[in-house]
Amino acid sequence: MKANPIVGQGTPLRAWQGSARVAGLPEVNVAQLVPEGCRAVIIAPHPDDEVLGCGGLLQGLAALGRELLLISVTDGCASHPGSPRWPQQRLREVRPQESAEALQRLGWHQQRLTWLRGGFSDSQVQARESALTEFIQRHLQPDDVVFTTWREDGHCDHEAVGRASAQAALAVGARLIELPVWTWHWATPEDPRVPWQRARKIALAPAAVARKRHALHAFTSQLEGDPQIDLPPVLPPHVLERLLQPFEVVFV
Repeated sequence: MKANPIVGQGTPLRAWQGSARVAGLPEVNVAQLVPEGCRAVIIAPHPDDEVLGCGGLLQGLAALGRELLLISVTDGCASHPGSPRWPQQRLREVRPQESAEALQRLGWHQQRLTWLRGGFSDSQVQARESALTEFIQRHLQPDDVVFTTWREDGHCDHEAVGRASAQAALAVGARLIELPVWTWHWATPEDPRVPWQRARKIALAPAAVARKRHALHAFTSQLEGDPQIDLPPVLPPHVLERLLQPFEVVFV
């Protein structure tokens, strides 16, 4: 089993801000990634990953009037283990509601998109990876552009969803684009494990970053821990700030 790289404070934001490598990444825009006539498919391991990974992209897709299919693989109910404040049943109900509110803040009302819930168990996706591949494949079309978490992102669900999405996209001939989320925590700008040669940067205007920040603050459950059991929040400020830079990175 791989060691969990999501520990401690992670790589400081200033390391990414001062990186010549990141500053020099080639830029790409949303219209290039999802040309007219193509559908965007975003496959999120948990409710919030779609905004963490590509909240800016989502704004661009809405502005372009692109068709969107969102697949939430799990309901995220395992985010607060042992918490009396955030028990699994409460999270099962709240986390999809938080996603709906965040999407609305980004310009996506539910009637404008197709939203599928996968019903897979949070933190246990790998155990049913082949079933997930089949589930995703049933809903893909050859002209889709599929966005999902990177297969080496450092979280077991993110990696399993990335692998399943890649297999499903390959089977139908859809294009796959991967998103680093927890990579910003454990990697460094010179980390050879990161596929920098595949990396492209989507520039975000200050208003787009502000709107993404507003959307992320819809995820109250993830911004709160549980002091009763000394459980820290899943998304403390230093994690959010790394994901609110004036760009998003995709691996093409």
